[in-house]
Order: sequence, then structure tokens, then C-alpha cells
Amino acid sequence: MRSRFSARSFRFTAESVKRDRGTGNHPRWPAGNMEVPVACDYRELRVWQDAMLLAEAVYSITKEFPSDERFGLTSQLRRAAVSAVSCIAEGNARSSTRDYLRFLHMSSGSLAEIETQMLLAERFEYVSPKDASSLLTSLHSVARQLQSLKKALTRRLAEDTPFPIPLSPFPDQ
Repeated sequence: MRSRFSARSFRFTAESVKRDRGTGNHPRWPAGNMEVPVACDYRELRVWQDAMLLAEAVYSITKEFPSDERFGLTSQLRRAAVSAVSCIAEGNARSSTRDYLRFLHMSSGSLAEIETQMLLAERFEYVSPKDASSLLTSLHSVARQLQSLKKALTRRLAEDTPFPIPLSPFPDQ
């Protein structure tokens, strides 16, 4: 597999690092005489991977909901699950750390929606307490990981340090 950084050249200067506060698609971290790219796209993030598993679990559980809930609770749960994982990916692709954080906050909101709606589904007896508990345990794990990522990004903003985001998996057009 060819490195995504091989075709790119970028000179690090104090000015360029200071000016570039975003999460653009090029390496920015100098280390001695060599450039050190940070290769981590959203698919490599554990929080994204676990959020994908959570979305799959939500889809699986909602298949068993009554058909009259198809446009109600089923739809809301599925939308929130898709939103949670999508916001992590979209935030990662944004041009600044502040935007990334904003999308991570939206993802946290979607997780809160899923939790509330699963508790409702359990009350309405659409899902067994065991299945609800299992899904909520997974959800809380994702929420903790998301919180850790938000803290790390907030710390970087406070330190006034640029945060590198890897190349987009989508080629420039």
C-alpha cells in the first residue's frame, strides 16, 4: 500500500504551523530533520468503530419493534444511531479542531437521544430489559470514549497547539 504522504511535500516553518490551526489534509508536525505524519482517519478511531457496532445493534433491536412504530420510535432510534456515528466521521473531516469538537458534541447529543428512546422502548415492552441493558452498556462505553476525545481536543485548543487530522480517504477532485 502506498503512503498517502509520499506525494506531498510541506515545509514546516513557525509561521505555517502558527497560521494553520485547522485539521487540514497534510502533515504538520516537525520532528528533528524529518516530517512525522499522523495517519489516523475516522475509521481507525476506536470510538467510531464502537459507535458503528452500536448503530448495528440499534438496527437489530428495532427490527423486533411493532410495525405501528415504524415511523415513530423505530425511525427516531435509527436516525439517532446513524447521527451519532456520522457526526464522529464528519467532525474528523472538518477543517478545524473547533468544528471537530462541535460535531463530537452533536454525537453526544445523539447518544443521549438513543439512551432516552431505549428507556422508552423498555417501558413500552418493545425490548427486553436484558437487551436494553446490553445496548445501554455499549452506549455508555461509546459516550466515555467520546468524552475522552473531547477532553483531549479541548486540551489541545487550550494549549494553542494545532491538531493534525489525517488525509481524507477521498481523493481530491
